[in-house]
Amino acid sequence: MPGIAELVAAYQSVGLVFQGGGALGAYQAGMYQALDEAGIEANWLSGVSIGAINAAIIAGNRRGDRLDRLRNFWETISSRKIWSYTPDGDLFRKLRNQTSSWMTMAAGLPGFFSPHRINPWFQLAGATGATSFYDTSELENTLNRLIDWKVLSDRSHRLSVGAVNVRTGNYRYFDSHLEVLGSRHIMASGALPPAFPAILIENEYYWDGGIVSNTPLQYLLEQDDVHDTLVFQVDLFSARGILPRDMADVLARHKDIMYSSRTRNNTDTFRRMHNMRLRLHRALMRVPPENLTDEDRQFLAKMEDVPQINIVHLIYQQKIYESDAKDYEFSGTSMREHWDSGYQDTRKTLKHRQWFEKPPEWIGMNVHDVHRDDPN
Repeated sequence: MPGIAELVAAYQSVGLVFQGGGALGAYQAGMYQALDEAGIEANWLSGVSIGAINAAIIAGNRRGDRLDRLRNFWETISSRKIWSYTPDGDLFRKLRNQTSSWMTMAAGLPGFFSPHRINPWFQLAGATGATSFYDTSELENTLNRLIDWKVLSDRSHRLSVGAVNVRTGNYRYFDSHLEVLGSRHIMASGALPPAFPAILIENEYYWDGGIVSNTPLQYLLEQDDVHDTLVFQVDLFSARGILPRDMADVLARHKDIMYSSRTRNNTDTFRRMHNMRLRLHRALMRVPPENLTDEDRQFLAKMEDVPQINIVHLIYQQKIYESDAKDYEFSGTSMREHWDSGYQDTRKTLKHRQWFEKPPEWIGMNVHDVHRDDPN
């Protein structure tokens, strides 16, 4: 069987699709480390919220610098010490994680955000700080320090990040192949209300794209110039989980389902549509030419080169001691665990080399998930 790099090289495009999920985003960084070690390089990166930050750091650096810059970002924002020592046992880990999430809410994160001096509830309408609890100017400095915007603009890689227009409610993707991107485009994708302020771009204000759709897969697949593509879709909330046993479990499970359901629905919908178009194409090919309409002929011409889409879906699996605060629990210990989980899950996925073969023409799109298709 061909090596993994040879199988991946058969695709014209390799995409990384990163979901939002706050502190869980270190899982995506670990996933990228495993791909880098395997010699797999993506040419299109798409992200929302923390996924947009990870994607921008990867796309905005030379290959030899990317992992160092990712580590720098995650070590910076998780550098605050919580406890000097954590005893063994889930109970102590839960308490430690709870303390960490409280610290995040109370003091913000180094290099990311800090609380406003005056609570927004006590601000006058229209005043600076009246529409968010935190100031994210530190994030702008961090992004400018870690991202080479000239590299991001050289079109060797494509970056697209999703955000929502606050005034119209319309979703927008900022795309490096269509416009010059900067730190504020990335910040807009992660401006989650009411915690973070909306970001002004071209006289419009934008919020976190995750409040409408937490996965940017749809944008990638809808492009007219999409070719045979291998997509690594990395989600941070799992649709599968255990039955809640207390209110904390209910809150955590609710958040997982809320942010994961759109991902599963988008993937399933695109697979059905893609495969339906292939079946329609085969059906029209059996119709005598004289019976075809102009619309039929246009469809057949468009379908002469149908892209084959292969989606490898990686989903973070919640630890037993994590709560609904897992996405804003930024301790160094949890960051390293999330990173290692992404690394190990990706290495396990790469062992299934048959998953990276192009789908047969009569299928059109395949979706593989190591936690679903390989329970071992």
